[in-house]
Order: sequence, then C-alpha cells, then structure tokens
Amino acid sequence: MKCPNCSSKNIGKISVNHFYCWNCFIELSLSDGVIYTHQVEEDGSLSSLDDLFDENDRRFTL
Repeated sequence: MKCPNCSSKNIGKISVNHFYCWNCFIELSLSDGVIYTHQVEEDGSLSSLDDLFDENDRRFTL
C-alpha cells in the first residue's frame, strides 16, 4: 500500500482495514478497494481528507 498523500510506503497497521502513514501522519481506511483518508485532530477526532484526492488516486489494487 502507498499513501495517496505523500506516496510513502511507510504505512503501519492500526486494525483490520485501518492504517497510519508515519511519513505524513494521516490515518487511512480501506473499504471496497477505495482508500479513505483522515487527519487526526488534537482532540483525537478524525477529519476527512477525501475531497483533496481524485477517486482514481484513492483506488487500491494489488
């Protein structure tokens, strides 16, 4: 898996289908072949970053 934000492969697994990019510090989730991106806020909540990326950039293929 490659981060759609920074193209890093330095991705850690949080749980099933949930990942964390150690390079740009965003959380990623995978559902139906689409990567959803979230920024972790100071209070621990998540803000979607999906509107920043083209849907083709968010597709995950093996």
